Amino acid sequence: MQVILLQRVAKLGQMGEVVNVKDGYARNFLLPQGKALRANDSNIKSFEQRKAQLEATNLETRKEAEALGDKLAGQQFIVIRSASDAGALYGSVTPRDVAEAATEAGFTVDRKQVVVLLPIKELGLHDVSVVLHPEVTVTVTMNVARSAEEAELQASGKSIQQLAAEAEAEAEFEIAELFDEMGAANEDGEDM
Repeated sequence: MQVILLQRVAKLGQMGEVVNVKDGYARNFLLPQGKALRANDSNIKSFEQRKAQLEATNLETRKEAEALGDKLAGQQFIVIRSASDAGALYGSVTPRDVAEAATEAGFTVDRKQVVVLLPIKELGLHDVSVVLHPEVTVTVTMNVARSAEEAELQASGKSIQQLAAEAEAEAEFEIAELFDEMGAANEDGEDM
């Protein structure tokens, strides 16, 4: 099916282009979302008349998205979740969780704008894309932790695995010292 794009669509084309798409994609996504019109003579004429207005609206919304993007880019949001000792989450962090964390921080982000490329199923810092406008995409960082203190440690650059390894090494060192002291005490006791 041929459609006229009313706005830029990723991997498809720019506003005003007539493109061929599969019928289901047009009927189920592009047309209901208002991103395209069927490419027939009457719609092409209608689009040519509305083109200036659509371009002005697109420019205005892009400027608003860029302003929000400048504030949002590079932000770090903390999400507290329960997880195993190894750092595996009981569940995952979804686009809805990302949108809620951004909204709590004072940004207006809808879950449909959040793009999580790989499921977030581990503690740590994860980069997430937010599409504010078809032409404006920013990256935010999700700090997934079990507690606020753990989130601060992760933000400073330490991972949960590093902290666990340090704690284990410290415990082994203390045990080794204890055995050394016990061995020294036994040697002293035997000499008497």
